Amino acid sequence: SEPPRPSASFVVVGGGIAGVTCAEQLAITFPSEDILLITASPVIKAVTNFKQVSKVLEEFDVEEQPSSMLENRLPNIRVIESGVKQLKSEEHCIFTEDGRQHAYKKLCLCAGAKPKLISEGNPYVLGIRDTDSAQEFQKRLTKAKRIMIIGNGGIALELVYEIEGCEVIWAIKDKAIGNTFFDAGAAEFLTSKLISKKSEARIAQKRTRYTVGGSKKEARTKAESESVGSALGPDWHEGLALKGAEEFSHSIHIETACEVKKLYLQEEFKKTEKQSVAFPKAHHGKSVTTDEETWPVYVELTSGKIYGCDFLVSATGVTPNVEPFLQGNNFDLGEDGGLRVDDQMRTSLPDVYAAGDICTACWEPSPVWQQMRLWTQARQMGWYAAKCMAAATLGESIDMDFSFELFAHVTKFFNYKVVLLGKYNAQGLGANHELMLRCTRGQEYVKAIMQNGRMMGAVLIGETDLEETFENLILNQMDLSPYGKDLLDPNIDIEDYFD
Repeated sequence: SEPPRPSASFVVVGGGIAGVTCAEQLAITFPSEDILLITASPVIKAVTNFKQVSKVLEEFDVEEQPSSMLENRLPNIRVIESGVKQLKSEEHCIFTEDGRQHAYKKLCLCAGAKPKLISEGNPYVLGIRDTDSAQEFQKRLTKAKRIMIIGNGGIALELVYEIEGCEVIWAIKDKAIGNTFFDAGAAEFLTSKLISKKSEARIAQKRTRYTVGGSKKEARTKAESESVGSALGPDWHEGLALKGAEEFSHSIHIETACEVKKLYLQEEFKKTEKQSVAFPKAHHGKSVTTDEETWPVYVELTSGKIYGCDFLVSATGVTPNVEPFLQGNNFDLGEDGGLRVDDQMRTSLPDVYAAGDICTACWEPSPVWQQMRLWTQARQMGWYAAKCMAAATLGESIDMDFSFELFAHVTKFFNYKVVLLGKYNAQGLGANHELMLRCTRGQEYVKAIMQNGRMMGAVLIGETDLEETFENLILNQMDLSPYGKDLLDPNIDIEDYFD
């Protein structure tokens, strides 16, 4: 049979940031063409209040809107509310769950990613992958006395900060918190905030004691822990277990270097006759005590400890949502399971592009860029994919978008502004790099990653006003060795050097 004639030049799948940005951009570029946006959800995610903060840094809000708002704004976009059943790439046709088929000339897949769940179909395991589901989760929290959070990325960090009036056991596979976003130093800077009742920490206080595997750490004076540029004390890399149920509204116990081994429902657990441990209380110095309470679900960690809780939050990252598109198509997949795309956002199949969390960037990246599944990159990739589809349609050539020159992300953690630039965690730099550090407790944390005298990355926490200067220093790869430690001296206005 004849393949169906194209019903739209451009079809985009996915109503998240990447898909919506891509569809908008195509609709603006081709005002007389129909753009189809296929999305399984009745709401789409729109970028609002977009601000270009500097060359590469951008800030925006993400807002859920009914898809009709998008159609009203750009009348040549048609939204089809349905899941995708199958892609027949050889026929250039996509079949939706509602029984319809849509032929395309060019297709962009932006179906995002799913939370990696510790356990599928367990009613006591909640998967969280963005701040929307985090709000839903707050509702479930009202009745909970104790929960467990698994994961060490941005979502887990945010949750731990927001939760009050409930015991939290936070299990992370790394030795320090926030590993995907910072090193232990930045983690230490932020967690001091957890203990300060969400208001600023009292300036005169000594550093809180942590218990780490039962060993007592002596508090050090503020002056000792603040000498600029020194390492942040010998204890942070051992992991943080913040105790202090008495003094603050958070009650958090951190189990480091472990993962979930097994989950038991209450009945199963009784049969095992194993013991679960009580929530560790600070200052007791006693060995681990048995938990007297019964809980709906029990979690056995690879460290051997078992904790009972009301429910678990699985905040352990995402898996690209490629499933609906694979059958009958020969896509090249990346190591992380995403659709491999080249520097024009093309997949391995003709006329099929991909952008956002579903794709894996497989071009030779700039030395200071890496892919991370974040909203900023979803927007940039969706926008650039539309540009590439347009160029291919019009027979033009196009240069790689500037946003892929330098990794740049701005976010908020614990109410601090956080800017991440380049190889902010020394990703892939090996042992051949050094860190420069400046930290004012409760106020700012500045870290520059240097290699051969050049700045390769930075973490800026607080209102540092250094992002543009650092962005330029990383982009122009100027040799900074002559400046030595002056680079971060708070009494020198570094911007004057590099205008």
